[in-house]
Amino acid sequence: MKNNKPKAFVPIYAFTLAFAVCAFFMPMYTLAGLAGSAALSVAAAVAAYYAAAALLRKKAASQPEPEPVKKEEPKLSPEVQAIIDDGKLAMKEMGRLYSSIKDPGVRKRINELMRVSDKIVQDAVDDPSDVPQIRKFLDYYLPTTIKLLNAYDRMSAQGIEGANLSKSMSSIEDMLDTAIEAFKKQLDSLFANQAMDIETDISVMNQMLAREGLSDEGADVIIKAARSGNSD
Repeated sequence: MKNNKPKAFVPIYAFTLAFAVCAFFMPMYTLAGLAGSAALSVAAAVAAYYAAAALLRKKAASQPEPEPVKKEEPKLSPEVQAIIDDGKLAMKEMGRLYSSIKDPGVRKRINELMRVSDKIVQDAVDDPSDVPQIRKFLDYYLPTTIKLLNAYDRMSAQGIEGANLSKSMSSIEDMLDTAIEAFKKQLDSLFANQAMDIETDISVMNQMLAREGLSDEGADVIIKAARSGNSD
């Protein structure tokens, strides 16, 4: 926020100038003259303060406020952006199926499929090296699941019972349970590289600690000594 208050020297200068002018026209050797000069000088100082403040506000109003600096979003590669876009379309269709299908058990399965699928898609942003795996998931596994859910939606909307309808719908319900487990395994497999990197980091740190005598018993001795020193 801009400071629209005038500088402190403005009223001081106005007071001094007014007092000097009064000295030429008023008898300063009398109490009345001195008091009158002081009153006029104070009035001049106040008037100068408010005039300067008004001038600053007018100047500030005439100057446009600087636009806030926009934080640029990280630019995604075309491959990652395509995954995000395809994932949004798939989530939209699954959301529609969730609203259309009335069976609570199937709706619960769809909700879980959406939750895991969204995590798989978002992993493309966190780790672009997983794009080939995620692309395979988006090109086959997820579309096939959505296709079967659409078939279930059409069959459930018939409002009639029949051996073929019941068997097909039951098969799709079982498939959804299998798909949920498969999707979770797919998500877990995306962290294989990270798990390997973590194990490598841990192994290197353990080697360094052992080389410096800071692992196992050595580390315990140093920790106990540090605690002992802090307590003294």
